Amino acid sequence: MIDAVEISSASAPAKERLQPQAQGLFVTGTDTEVGKTEVTLGLMAALQRRGLSVLGMKPVAAGSVLTADGLRNEDALRIQAQGSKPLAYSAINPYAFAPPIAPHIAAAHAGVEIQLEPIKTAYARLAAQADWVLVEGAGGWRVPLGPCLTLADLPSALDLPVVLVVGLRLGCLNHALLSAESIQASGLQLAGWVANRIDPAMAAAEENLATLRERLPAPCFGVIPWLSGPTPAQVADFFSDCGADN
Repeated sequence: MIDAVEISSASAPAKERLQPQAQGLFVTGTDTEVGKTEVTLGLMAALQRRGLSVLGMKPVAAGSVLTADGLRNEDALRIQAQGSKPLAYSAINPYAFAPPIAPHIAAAHAGVEIQLEPIKTAYARLAAQADWVLVEGAGGWRVPLGPCLTLADLPSALDLPVVLVVGLRLGCLNHALLSAESIQASGLQLAGWVANRIDPAMAAAEENLATLRERLPAPCFGVIPWLSGPTPAQVADFFSDCGADN
């Protein structure tokens, strides 16, 4: 099954990947709408198959619906439902905003300043209750969260290795390589990457995938085919060879 429990320190040889040093992963993407939530849920399901307790978190979510219980984001609700134990919504999604726009703009419209401390506190509470915590980002790697804060600050503050979701479509090579370069330049570990076929008609998809395997400085955890309405269990099936040949 997924050996995301094969993730290692950046200096360890590929053949020696065993237990990770951290109890979590930060899932980011090359852009918005590349399948970060599907990959997050699939990774959660894959780890749960190994008998591990897993919780998920989406610290910042724009594009939420006002309900009787407050603002609720669909992706965060799915992550909440996939968790190994029931938790309050606020534990999963500390910052929820209504308009589906850039988080820092949504926060400004709401008169809210996104801060790291509430996110760190929420993560620590989840980490105390599970073997693994998966944290999903918002948008792409460098999305602003405030005047002096970007998405890239979250895994640094939480001390998490990063998984990069690459949406396979025209332009993905540039986006993936720049994102990986930026992740490593931030002093963070790029634990691995996942290719997601978001454009079933993409030309030269296999050649693009081969280029990503050659040039991204981390193992490929899986290649997700085009799926219509996939379940976490279906996505988890494609993580069986994570890092095996990288």
